[in-house]
Amino acid sequence: MPEENSSKETELNRLLGIMARLRDPDTGCPWDLKQTMKSLTRYTIEEAYEVVDAIENGSLGEIKEELGDLLFHIVFYSHIAKEANVFTFDEVAKEVGDKLIRRHPHVFGTSEVTLSDEALNTQWDKIKAAEKRNSSPNGDAPSLLDSVPTGMPALMYAQKIQKACAKVGFDWPEVNPVLNKVREEVEEIQQELDAAERQQHRIEEEIGDALFAMVNLARHCNVDADTALRRASTKFATRFKGVEAQAKIHTADLSSLSLAQMEVFWQQVKRNEK
Repeated sequence: MPEENSSKETELNRLLGIMARLRDPDTGCPWDLKQTMKSLTRYTIEEAYEVVDAIENGSLGEIKEELGDLLFHIVFYSHIAKEANVFTFDEVAKEVGDKLIRRHPHVFGTSEVTLSDEALNTQWDKIKAAEKRNSSPNGDAPSLLDSVPTGMPALMYAQKIQKACAKVGFDWPEVNPVLNKVREEVEEIQQELDAAERQQHRIEEEIGDALFAMVNLARHCNVDADTALRRASTKFATRFKGVEAQAKIHTADLSSLSLAQMEVFWQQVKRNEK
């Protein structure tokens, strides 16, 4: 075991050293040198999604590679902070290590919390809330929603704020009223579409409300809305590629086909799946 830990530490130090070389003002990479924390964020989001994609569809080798790319971004941010004398990679690692120990008293302390999901989530939330109060200048309790990053993808953001509100009872106790709310929101879209004079901003608002209600329905059904939509989109893309293949078999240009003809191919693709 000591040799394995030593090897891991050596590889991490090697990665930190590579990062330092890339950011060397005299001999570093021009692209890496001009990056800032802000400029890196979009690439970090892409890398995070590539990790998800590898887990969903890739091999273990792909997962390992994509996790490495994501780790490199953490090293990158930490090195930029080190250059500015703000914090170091070691301090980042210490911060998360301390937090994990603090938030798992049932593992690292003397807590005898029942190991159920509900009990663990309650304990986690209490510890997190206490941390937030301690970090507040006036010791005031922050809003329940302050910890939800607004830069999240929209579906994830909706689900997170709904979940946060549900923790204090601001939620329907069962799924049927949620489904009724979805129907109500869809009906309001129809009303806007049927209006004598359509108002685009009102249509957008009602579609947004319907999407929010659908996310709530997914949450009440223990479904992750982002994952569900991703899988539905992947299924659609696979089927559309099948339609393209059917058109090719029939030596037809897809753009020259009518919607009815493409629907025939679509149904054929669906039958082939069974």
